[in-house]
Amino acid sequence: MVRVESRAFVLLDLYFTGSAVGDEGLMFVDELELVVRGGRGGNGAVSFRREKYVPRGGPDGGDGGDGGNVYLWADSSKHSFLDLSYRRLLKAGNGEHGRRKNQHGARGEDTYVPVPPGTVVRDEKGNILADLTTAGQKALIARGGKGGKGNARFATSRRRVPRLAENGLPGEERTIKLELKLIAQVGLVGLPNAGKSTLLSRITAAKPKVDSYPFTTLAPNLGMVKVGEEGSFIVADLPGLIEGAHQGAGLGHRFLRHIERNLLLLFLIDLSSGADPEPGEAYRLLKKELEAYSSQLIKYPRVVAGNKLDLPGTKERLQELKQEITETEKEDIPIFGISAATGEGLDEMVRFLFRRVDKLAEERLPVETEEEIRVEETAGEPIRVELEDGVFKVTGTAIERMAAKTDFENEEALQRFQNYTRKIGLDKELKKKGITEGDTVRIGGEEFYYYE
Repeated sequence: MVRVESRAFVLLDLYFTGSAVGDEGLMFVDELELVVRGGRGGNGAVSFRREKYVPRGGPDGGDGGDGGNVYLWADSSKHSFLDLSYRRLLKAGNGEHGRRKNQHGARGEDTYVPVPPGTVVRDEKGNILADLTTAGQKALIARGGKGGKGNARFATSRRRVPRLAENGLPGEERTIKLELKLIAQVGLVGLPNAGKSTLLSRITAAKPKVDSYPFTTLAPNLGMVKVGEEGSFIVADLPGLIEGAHQGAGLGHRFLRHIERNLLLLFLIDLSSGADPEPGEAYRLLKKELEAYSSQLIKYPRVVAGNKLDLPGTKERLQELKQEITETEKEDIPIFGISAATGEGLDEMVRFLFRRVDKLAEERLPVETEEEIRVEETAGEPIRVELEDGVFKVTGTAIERMAAKTDFENEEALQRFQNYTRKIGLDKELKKKGITEGDTVRIGGEEFYYYE
């Protein structure tokens, strides 16, 4: 049995085409912190076989079921963490308790949390736990706790009538940080009002908001460009960059990371007479911001499109831009003159982009991806004793697990726990810290009085 955590919105456009806060109230969420928790294991049962004509039937208490796991899985229908932003705790189902007649409890339900392809999962320290790049990939993020053993497990030739059973262990819990890096072949970058949203609406089915004010694009927009019967490719329109974006200025810094997975970058330059800065300066500024954010981004193949060719004087400025780029760049940079408003020059540019993307995809070495990524369990901690406010606090993975499994209301279980503490040398550690008879010892959520 599995449970899928989802409160998905129906998005009719191809891929995600909503703005940060659109008319419909949708938001683009590309960073999120969550707490994930595996299910608790079920308790083992204490039971004895009682049937007519079967004297001394013996213990028959079954084991508790293991708790369910929490998985993240890459779902191609997801393009944001919006539906997860309303739930900060995601947990799997608990295991059922064991029953008489050696009936083991059922395992808890696994929880599958759908996330967009391109999701990077980090722990609290920023270490990468998983990178879900392919639709269908999944990552085991939080394991369920083990179910407790029933009393049938403790029967031996010397202990015929065991009256103890184990409690189930709590599931693994961790805080994770999700970061989305959009997956598209072409990244569309440019300064505010360069015409990116207009261009995207022209060449794809996406319907981003278009206006004459800076920063009208508050979130990345994706759209598919169809090239006749030859095929298609995906374009990501990213919020406008301004000088200092890599340091947090404007909106562009939040979305620069979405460029990292593109095959090539399309620089859109405003050629109009009112453009500020001038076309050549705009090109240099875009390069500077990308390089400052990541030295790898500036190495990406790029194509330049001079926009607003339908306005007076723009053809001359296009020639000046071509000359400046040719003189300053060591490599040949393809440059197109277009008008996103009228459609002039778009067919030629789109077909060039398709051929270039197709070639780059062939050249890129295939990356093997694991179908299931299993995040390592939290490393065990050795036993430690500290004196806090008059209480001797005992910590350590093994001792805390043993305490969690023990039913302290059960005399046999308590005796088993005491034997375990002696075996691991807890008495010696407590005496080193100066414990005396009657002092309080705390292990996990339990407190005890210390006696010799």
